[in-house]
Amino acid sequence: MLGSYEVFKQSIYELTKIDLNSYKERQMKRRIDALINKHGINSYNEYVSKIKTEKSLFNEFINYITINVSEFFRNPEQWKVLKDEILPSLFDKFGKDIKIWSAACSTGDEPYSLVMLLSNFMPLSKIKIIATDIDKKVLEKASIGLYNEKSLKAVPDEFINKYFTKITDKTYQISDSIKACVEFKQHDLLKDMYPSNCDLIVCRNVLIYFTDEAKEKIYMDFHKALKQGGILFVGSTEQIIQANQIGYDNQRSFFYKKK
Repeated sequence: MLGSYEVFKQSIYELTKIDLNSYKERQMKRRIDALINKHGINSYNEYVSKIKTEKSLFNEFINYITINVSEFFRNPEQWKVLKDEILPSLFDKFGKDIKIWSAACSTGDEPYSLVMLLSNFMPLSKIKIIATDIDKKVLEKASIGLYNEKSLKAVPDEFINKYFTKITDKTYQISDSIKACVEFKQHDLLKDMYPSNCDLIVCRNVLIYFTDEAKEKIYMDFHKALKQGGILFVGSTEQIIQANQIGYDNQRSFFYKKK
């Protein structure tokens, strides 16, 4: 037994301001226990003491508890709906100078996918996307823009040829022209202020890890961050229960419009 998980959660909150109560407990506790056992540490108290004093352990902990599964154009059929229906309707309503936020963007695959998709409609010089994540380490990776070929399996060949350079047999780097369109910032969905007047918010395959209460709060905060008629694009494993009651119309599967 490692000791009291409740006390551990409180200690982590005091140290990092990350509230582990907002994550599904069984899943998160299992991940954390595995990490602690890997280091041969015998208690939560001992682990907290070590991450307070050892920067490498602290960074490993932050990296470990944040979920970083990402790829370009994940679920391509949904990106096709975004390209063929959602973006044209947003352009009709708001013009092409639209404000887009990629929330919980992980290693940058998603905001960079958005830039490439938007390049079908406008020059890169006109594209600007805000991309945020709680994890500083993945934001650093995103800024570097190096990707394994597996991450690129859904990227159209024209984009690979135009916007990627092959570095090794299995590694590609995204072009500076795409990187210049994205502004990366650290952001905690549970406690930080949200951008305002967004036309499109993309937050996919992240909220499944949160409790129902935390999810509802985030969906309501997204609602406040959107313009009237703006769109929230969620992941294929997610849906907003009773979306109507918190001010959304279900535009298409995985696309919610602010009423």
